[in-house]
Amino acid sequence: MCKLDPYINVDPGTMNPGEHGEVFVTDDGGETDLDLGHYERFIDESLNRGSNTTTGSIYSSVIAKERRGDYLGKTVQVIPHVTDEIKDRIKRLAHDDVDVVIVEIGGTVGDIEIVPFIEAVRQFRRDVGRENVCYIHLTLVPYLAPSGEQKTKPTQHSVTELRSRGIQPDVIVCRSDQPISDALKRKISLLCDVSIEAVISAIDARNLYEIPLTMFEEGLDTFVCHTLGLDLENHPIDLSGWEELVERVENANRVTRIGIIGKYVSMPDAYLSIVEALRHAGFAHGAKVEFDWIDAELVPSEIDIDRIHQLDGIVIPGGFGERGIEGMIAASTIARQAEIPLLGICLGMQVMVIDVARDLAGLDAANSTEFAPTTSYPVIALMAEQTDVADLGGTMRLGAYPAMLQPGSQVAKLYGAEVASERHRHRYEFNSRFRGKLEEAGLLCSGTSPDGRLVEFVELPGHPFFVGTQAHPEFKSRPDRPHPLFNGLLEAAMVRLEGRAPHLIGIDSLA
Repeated sequence: MCKLDPYINVDPGTMNPGEHGEVFVTDDGGETDLDLGHYERFIDESLNRGSNTTTGSIYSSVIAKERRGDYLGKTVQVIPHVTDEIKDRIKRLAHDDVDVVIVEIGGTVGDIEIVPFIEAVRQFRRDVGRENVCYIHLTLVPYLAPSGEQKTKPTQHSVTELRSRGIQPDVIVCRSDQPISDALKRKISLLCDVSIEAVISAIDARNLYEIPLTMFEEGLDTFVCHTLGLDLENHPIDLSGWEELVERVENANRVTRIGIIGKYVSMPDAYLSIVEALRHAGFAHGAKVEFDWIDAELVPSEIDIDRIHQLDGIVIPGGFGERGIEGMIAASTIARQAEIPLLGICLGMQVMVIDVARDLAGLDAANSTEFAPTTSYPVIALMAEQTDVADLGGTMRLGAYPAMLQPGSQVAKLYGAEVASERHRHRYEFNSRFRGKLEEAGLLCSGTSPDGRLVEFVELPGHPFFVGTQAHPEFKSRPDRPHPLFNGLLEAAMVRLEGRAPHLIGIDSLA
């Protein structure tokens, strides 16, 4: 899979999550667009940094080549230098074990930023042969309620714009909230010069994971495979496993409330992979997960504590900066004292450590040097600020790192192994100078780096589920294979739900 993004940022790593959504991290440490998370969840293949290309990265590479003299003094232009760079990014994904590269161009036809990408993929068909390329165009077919009709004008205009750029779509996928009738398909087929079998109706689905089945029923898979000359006789399309997944999704009916207490809750896409990972765990347990989005800045001053107590489980997600930190620490305290299942991710683990340090270890001023550089008890600090690991420097840890899990720990039991590999994206670490003091207070450092110097997992023995990880496990969850940590959280949340059920039923009957 490949995502071509027209924005000029080199990558999404420095973009505001509240504006752009989450930054998805690949095994090799690529900071990529959140769409790569969707790709991995749907195709179950680990991607790499090469699967995400932006205008910024293209121009950065072209300018670097010009400075090195790679172009031998020629005038550097959009065609051929920029378009060649785009085509090279696509070709790099071709390996012996790759049959098809699916390339998504972000943005909208007509955007000024998108022109070089459209020109590059136009050239691509000429470079590799017409039989080796299939153009799929996604359009909107709006429904006008007052007149009770669907309008094809947006589709006609965008196809006309594409044709003016030299691209004739092979397939048109029509996004709508109403089914596209056969008559409307014939109209689009005639006006846009595509086969009627290639006009695909993509209506709103009951859930995200039903979409592949809808596309299959519309014949998209078969038409694309025939267009590319792929052998369907010896390799028939088999979606039985996916059908079983969708059946589990549809049958999930035990409502479980999970609170996400973070700093970007006004933009749920900032936590997209966490939301999907929780849903995956819900599928496995027959649970329909409902989310309570709680702004960490409002905890506990403006949030009714009862609202938090009514949750079946809590996730404190990652983030950067000081805003909302004290609210996250307060949420950790509430979850710990009320025995509400809690999973802390990255920054979430760090605030759990600060909570334990302050409340159980007697380190009242404990904090992270990210928020309080002069704190007397820097239980979270840059690696370079820790005297026993100073040689590691203070740069961001990105990508997959292994962890050794403590035998018999809750984390080891969840993974069913004593070694785990998870993806990271952070600068600050658990300060190992305070490890002894915190373990005396009851915190178990249940996972460490192979050399034992970096703490990767923490937990609180005796608590139903008080687990934190320095990593981002949500990136590796799959709809038919939920991540062990989210699976564990859901299991503990459902135990709590069952324990509260008689009381809640009593309230309902009185109401």
